[in-house]
Amino acid sequence: MTWLGVDLGNARVGLALSDPEETMAHPAGNIQAYGDYLMTVDDVLDVIEDEHVTRVVVGLPLELDGREGPSARKARRWTSELIHALGDEVRDPASGINVMPDVTLLDERLTTVDSHRMLFDANVDSRKHRAMIDQQSAVVILQTALDSARQNEEQ
Repeated sequence: MTWLGVDLGNARVGLALSDPEETMAHPAGNIQAYGDYLMTVDDVLDVIEDEHVTRVVVGLPLELDGREGPSARKARRWTSELIHALGDEVRDPASGINVMPDVTLLDERLTTVDSHRMLFDANVDSRKHRAMIDQQSAVVILQTALDSARQNEEQ
C-alpha cells in the first residue's frame, strides 16, 4: 500500500510517496500549476492510479493562530475537486472497479520552514531550494501522517 503526500503551491504542487510498508516518505516530484492549481488534479489522479495509492494526505495551510485563511480554503477546494474526480476516474486495472483512496487534510503550519531547514542541513544550495521546496514540504506532510498513523496503531 502506498500513500501520497501533496503540498499545494501557487507555482507547483509538490508530491511525496511512501514506501509500501508505510514507514518512510520520499520526494516524488512537482507538478507545474501555471497559476491554476485546479489543473493539477488530473496529474495527481494519474499518480494515484500509477502508484496504486490507498491514501492521499493534502497539506492544510492554517494560519499560525489556527484559523483558516485563503490558502486553507484553496486547499479545501482542491481536495474537494480531487475527491469528486476520484469517484469518476480511478479504477482497479484488474477488476475495473472504482477504487477510492482515503483523502485527508493535515495541518501543515511551519512545514515550509522545516523543509528549508532540512534542505540546508543536507547542504543543498539555497538557490536550488525553490525548485525543491514543494516536494520537500510534501515529504514532511506525508511523514507526519505516517508517523501519526503508526503511533495510533501502537496505542
